[in-house]
Amino acid sequence: MLDVSAARAELESPPIMEGAQTDRSLSDAVFAPIEERRGRAWWMMFLGCLGLTGILGLSLAYTVVVGIGAWGNNIPVGWGFEIVNFVWWIGIGHAGTLISAILLLFQQEWRTSINRFAEAMTLFAVMCAGLYPIFHTGRPWHDYWLFPYPSTMQLWPNFRSPLMWDVFAISTYATVSMLFWYLGLIPDLAALRDSSKTRTRRIVYGIFALGWRGAAHQWKDYRWAYTLLAGMSAPLVLSVHTIVSFDFAVSLLPGWHTTIFPPYFVAGAVYSGFAMVLTLLIPARRFMHFKHIVTMRHLENMAKVLLATGWMVTFGYFVEGFTAWYSGDVNEIGQLKTRFFGPYAPFYWMLIFCNCVVMQGFWWKKARTNVYWLWIAALLINVGMWLERFVIVVISLHRDFLPSSWGMYWPTWVDIGFFVGTMGLFGTLFLLFLRFVPAVAAMEVKELRYEHELHAAGHGGHGAAHGDHDAPSSSSSDSATKNGANGHNGKAGH
Repeated sequence: MLDVSAARAELESPPIMEGAQTDRSLSDAVFAPIEERRGRAWWMMFLGCLGLTGILGLSLAYTVVVGIGAWGNNIPVGWGFEIVNFVWWIGIGHAGTLISAILLLFQQEWRTSINRFAEAMTLFAVMCAGLYPIFHTGRPWHDYWLFPYPSTMQLWPNFRSPLMWDVFAISTYATVSMLFWYLGLIPDLAALRDSSKTRTRRIVYGIFALGWRGAAHQWKDYRWAYTLLAGMSAPLVLSVHTIVSFDFAVSLLPGWHTTIFPPYFVAGAVYSGFAMVLTLLIPARRFMHFKHIVTMRHLENMAKVLLATGWMVTFGYFVEGFTAWYSGDVNEIGQLKTRFFGPYAPFYWMLIFCNCVVMQGFWWKKARTNVYWLWIAALLINVGMWLERFVIVVISLHRDFLPSSWGMYWPTWVDIGFFVGTMGLFGTLFLLFLRFVPAVAAMEVKELRYEHELHAAGHGGHGAAHGDHDAPSSSSSDSATKNGANGHNGKAGH
């Protein structure tokens, strides 16, 4: 006989916040990793990432001294590891803006506990990506021509080049993402300023809090600015990786010259970005004791996004192959056969497995709510998306129109050191972020709790009034969050 209650429980979504939380308990949970001393595990990871960052410095120094010849680039593979990794890092940076901006505009509550992770990941990924085109020019100290700077010869940059479009798109994306991330931090920085026990911390956090006191007019301006930046960020999700795809799509090379690339690249960027968020969030959720804030509902929703974008990427693979076959072009068909049976074919079939097969498990709720499977699947998707960029760049280049110019590509130790070093730089910045900045937006989580209490109480502004006395007197943002949601003048303390 069918158990109706069990079936109903299976269909219901997990709670967005577990346990009976108060403002004080949420403040303690979010700020504890900052106020507590770092353990041995954190220092071991930090020193390990710092060591990898040293490899990055060594690789960059060697490149500057020796030149681009230190890399594995050759004829015909003029773009190698550096462009592969550049596109991969840019793609990872897309999830932050998507989670923060677009989900905010669509009023999705489950973004509140993970947006700070994703935003920080975006900034650090863009920093790592920016290193590749800078050093790819060979002499970065002469890169003034990347900007609209009129020289004495009246020469301006070639704005018809998609590489120039990248400069403007990525710099705009990085600027707006930084402003959006920092604006969301201000109330939490004010709370840290008021609760800090040392004068140095109060001064530092006070400087970055920009005089925030949680007054009603500040909340009003904050909401307008936050929504405005979200509206500016939303189109960037589509535009940035579309412009990155133009690096390939506007060429006439077989395997690149296709109109599917812009939406295909955007879907792949969101796919890899969400996978990286899960890769970082699941361990942090456990070791930072955020399980009651970052619940299974957040992880399950991200798994659903991975399933949806994974199918978009799979459709892109199908359309790319169908277009090559339907065109009847000898070079396009030859490029398709090279992917299937050429010397780099194992990499292609590995990416098909990682990107198209692994995510099929997310059709089942048990897979979406199993943190071990989620983490392994996210890791494999990250590998698959890197392989996708490798296949697009290297396989398309190593066999061009003339068989006499065909050649193989092998990365050098400088290429590998550059890539491993950027991963170390990313890890170093992320660990510092977890150490000095609230990894969860405390203000937004408290506001969400307050709204849920009002909804549960079923009446106006008095449903959660008892929660006001749970906030610590040292934090102006705690009471301001609740009072600001009601339109009252939120002031510090009791």
